[in-house]
Amino acid sequence: MTGTLAVGTRKGLFLVRRSPSGGWDIGDPAFLGAPVTMVAKRPGGSDLFAALDHGHFGVKLHHSADAGESWTERTAPAFPAADPPDGPDDKAPSVSLLWSLEAGMHDGAPVLWAGTIPGGLFRSTDEGESWTLMRGLWDLPERADWFGGGFDDPGIHSICIDPRDSGRMTIATSSGGVWKSGDFGETWAAACKGLWAAYVPPEEREKPAYQDPHRVVQCPSAPDSFWMQHHNGIFCSQDNARTWRQVEPVPVSDFGFAVAVHPADPNTAWFVPAVADEKRIPVNSALCVLKTEDSGRSFVELRTGLPQADAYDLIYRHGLDVAADGATLAMGSTTGGLWVGEEGGAQWTCLSTHLPPIYCVRFLPD
Repeated sequence: MTGTLAVGTRKGLFLVRRSPSGGWDIGDPAFLGAPVTMVAKRPGGSDLFAALDHGHFGVKLHHSADAGESWTERTAPAFPAADPPDGPDDKAPSVSLLWSLEAGMHDGAPVLWAGTIPGGLFRSTDEGESWTLMRGLWDLPERADWFGGGFDDPGIHSICIDPRDSGRMTIATSSGGVWKSGDFGETWAAACKGLWAAYVPPEEREKPAYQDPHRVVQCPSAPDSFWMQHHNGIFCSQDNARTWRQVEPVPVSDFGFAVAVHPADPNTAWFVPAVADEKRIPVNSALCVLKTEDSGRSFVELRTGLPQADAYDLIYRHGLDVAADGATLAMGSTTGGLWVGEEGGAQWTCLSTHLPPIYCVRFLPD
């Protein structure tokens, strides 16, 4: 495995590269002191995008045309003003977080997607110089029932672009369910059949807008296959998210945030179990990764090289990724731990325990 791992942290962006000796070298940070919430790279080029959260000063977007050697600020997505306003105090919503970024191509032209808190989906066709809010999703009547979970407002954290047709996409919202579009984001339909929510009254448990998918990923080589870490379980779909099947029983815990799917084998996926709700720590203070190779019929616990005592590392929903070789994983935690898992996660190596809290890890495509 060769390539670059992007690590977005509370205090900057670190690019971690495979060294000639086979180890990993952590480079000097970009945006030192600024939270970097997401990173995206367009395959086949050097274009790299970074989302920053400056708190009181707002969200920012930066672009690099040379794979992270230098950066230029671009326009961050923003909600349009109400037109016409409903009253003197009617203001446009404010983007509080750029939670997801995906860079790709559509009809031979570059396209950049961004998911935000509150739950807006934006599209740029000029490398982030300008943005279009996908009104078909924003204006859904069901969006009125979306609600916040860990954040006060709902947010779009997962954007899955179908590799067979870049106009087909699936997004996931916490909390607001899973939604699909077949026309480049113009119109949307719920894709939540089979999901259920344990935290609402029984008669409301299957309502799409009440679902809280923590993370959704799509298998690149078998794009009809999806995996989901939901607030109350692990789910998978093999029919392009038309229906979902809950995976059970799950050892250790079926609560967590992160999920990764093998790029060439839709039956293989990884999860990071945790203690639910207000605790949000590893079970028994021992960090492990769960792996299935048979669509969830069985799991193995991967612990070699991970701390098995006094560990309080939470892995956020973007804190786990698998490289294109399907054998190399990366994982970063809220306590600044960064690990690389070889052999499909059978053996983990700690690269650092002293990084700032880690928001995302992404293997950058060649």
